[in-house]
Amino acid sequence: MIIDEKLKSIPSTRYQGSKRKILPWLFECLERYEFHTVLDAFGGSGVVSCLFKRMDKSVTYNDLYRFNQIIGESIIENNRVYLSDEDINLLLAQNENTNSFISNNFHSIYYLDEENRWLDNIVYNIEALSSIYNGSKLKYKKAIAYNALFQSCLAKRPYNLFHRKNLEMRTRDVIRGFGNKNTWDKPFSEHFFSFAKEINNSVYCSSEKCKAICRDVFSIKTGHFDLVYLDPPYLKKCGEDNESSDYLKCYHFLEGLARYNEWPDLIDWETLNKRIKASFAPNYFKPAEANAVFEKLIRKYRNSIIVLSYRYGGTPSIDELTTIMLKYKEHLDVYYRHYKYALNKQNRDAELNREYLLIGY
Repeated sequence: MIIDEKLKSIPSTRYQGSKRKILPWLFECLERYEFHTVLDAFGGSGVVSCLFKRMDKSVTYNDLYRFNQIIGESIIENNRVYLSDEDINLLLAQNENTNSFISNNFHSIYYLDEENRWLDNIVYNIEALSSIYNGSKLKYKKAIAYNALFQSCLAKRPYNLFHRKNLEMRTRDVIRGFGNKNTWDKPFSEHFFSFAKEINNSVYCSSEKCKAICRDVFSIKTGHFDLVYLDPPYLKKCGEDNESSDYLKCYHFLEGLARYNEWPDLIDWETLNKRIKASFAPNYFKPAEANAVFEKLIRKYRNSIIVLSYRYGGTPSIDELTTIMLKYKEHLDVYYRHYKYALNKQNRDAELNREYLLIGY
């Protein structure tokens, strides 16, 4: 199967842990197995589900967060709906009736005041698409628009995260040794226009039914999937900082955008950067409990081919995961390759920077 051309249309992403750069390698590893129905259990950026869709599989994309489900709706569920130039112009138009929740509550946290007003305005305009469209056309047009908004928000954030109140990184007058300032200073409208076009170009018409869901991974019914792809949060060993594995902490602002009308009730108002309450979503992935959680996952999906995407140096270790997998699967294939991770000082050391695939069948 010639896949390279099909992969070119998969959109870029700044999402933490995205496998966008290694999709050709994933394809090489996966194409030797026979399967038709796929569960992407921790869907995230959606790029691996895009790969499966382009392999003509029936894909169920899942993620715990609504903003990620919307991304999945735009590029996994959606087969043939696009945002027209007229749609984009309407979305970017100034509306006098806009709400002001972000403007009123996120001053000097993530974006400039005029940018906060822009965000309130475009959320209003996205929801106003319901006055023009209905049914699946409305659903997927809104999904593309929100996806473009999420990507725009990530592009204008230091580290592409929302874990800290650090707008001053953008605004302070210092000599910079990196090129992010141009991206940060580009207007939201320009980012949105570019991402909307890119997402439009990624819409792929598949003959197989695909869908995006938003579930706790342990609540999904088993037995319907030939293959289950697992790419859970990466955990450093006990005692090390695992802030980046807490996806609610890192992306709570995007979840708020996706749940704009619910947002006031979701916020922990005691936090400096207006995070969503930790009780909003379960976080199973903690170093002290990691082995038990991974075993629970593998046991749950033991009747499917299990593809576990993993990074060297985490907890559990590769050896521990191998032991767990072989308790439930008769065969285990292990693939690995060197991979350069963002903001990693050890990228030149191939021994310390390996991306693994453990495939049990």
